[in-house]
Amino acid sequence: MLYHLLQHLEACCHPPGFQMIEFITVRATLAAITALLITLLFGRRMIRWLIQNQIGETVRTGHSSGVVDHSHKAGTPTMGGVIILVAIIVSTLLWGAVTEVYVWLILVVTLWMGTIGFADDYIKVVRADKAGIAPRVKLIGQVTLGLLVGSVLYFHAEFEHVRDMTDLPFVRNWQLDYAFLNGMFTQAGVSLGFIVFIPVAVFVVTATSNAVNLTDGLDGLAAGTTAIVALGLVALTYVSGNSVLADYLGITYLEDAGELTVYTAALAAACLAFLWFNGHPATVFMGDTGALALGAAISTLALMVKKELLLPLLCFVFFVETVSVIIQKTWFKHTRRKTGQGRRVLLMAPLHHHFEAKGIHEVKIVLRFWILTVLTVLATLLTLRIQ
Repeated sequence: MLYHLLQHLEACCHPPGFQMIEFITVRATLAAITALLITLLFGRRMIRWLIQNQIGETVRTGHSSGVVDHSHKAGTPTMGGVIILVAIIVSTLLWGAVTEVYVWLILVVTLWMGTIGFADDYIKVVRADKAGIAPRVKLIGQVTLGLLVGSVLYFHAEFEHVRDMTDLPFVRNWQLDYAFLNGMFTQAGVSLGFIVFIPVAVFVVTATSNAVNLTDGLDGLAAGTTAIVALGLVALTYVSGNSVLADYLGITYLEDAGELTVYTAALAAACLAFLWFNGHPATVFMGDTGALALGAAISTLALMVKKELLLPLLCFVFFVETVSVIIQKTWFKHTRRKTGQGRRVLLMAPLHHHFEAKGIHEVKIVLRFWILTVLTVLATLLTLRIQ
């Protein structure tokens, strides 16, 4: 909104220096600074309020059978994801072109999943019901959001010329056609690619939001990893909205996608600033409020810039954490059915708890996961040139 005001003043009054506001790089930088300051200033007050109202985390205790003891974290304020979301949304509203479909869609996604996460945290902490929202209700919320994202990205006029396409990694100027080369899902010249694309969008949004939530188990792990992934998305959104760079790299050019750079810069800055409070020893946890919203935002950003096939590499840590849970549960159920006693592949799932159960300090685990994420994000950006 502030961007539109400054844009209006520049058009009518021509004050010196206001022309800079038209540059996405300038507004992305301003959004990052704004998000960082909001997180640091608002975060301290939010944490104080959470402590005063005794809105703290409850954790399981015990160290036997591979179960990690987190009893020392009991009572730590949770629902801190509100701090991140406020910083991101306010910064984007101030410096982003909010009338663009890219911007308002990503804001809707953030608010939607943030609300579901907040309700889950509220039930767990305030109502002291550790189960939180029923898994089926949470899944319905995620699937519905995925349907909304998929429908907008397919049927909105802004995406008409690219709605069936997504970029193929490692292949220059080649795209995957969701309409299967206008054969299987095309009738009378009308593309029915949405039959494939919308379910893909639902799966990507649901899987990624849950993956970030699973990763949020150690101080600073989810926030730091998300910040690094967001920095990668800053690059992906910027080049996708720049005709010269998109042509040079052989990727799909999306005229107004550059506006997402403002959002991704705010996302990265807010998560980095949140580490001020969430780094070990954490004085606040982001909870489902932050984790679910951040995961949904990452997946939607990738879908919007046609890079969803890069998500397993870009979000490698989130991906591995999710796979570790799937393997653990599948093997346990299989062995229990076959032998009557369930067996485990890992000492504990997700994967970060397995390493913790092996005696590795959580700070070292978090730092190593951050380093791994830096490598996979750089590898993701490198795929744009290995074509």
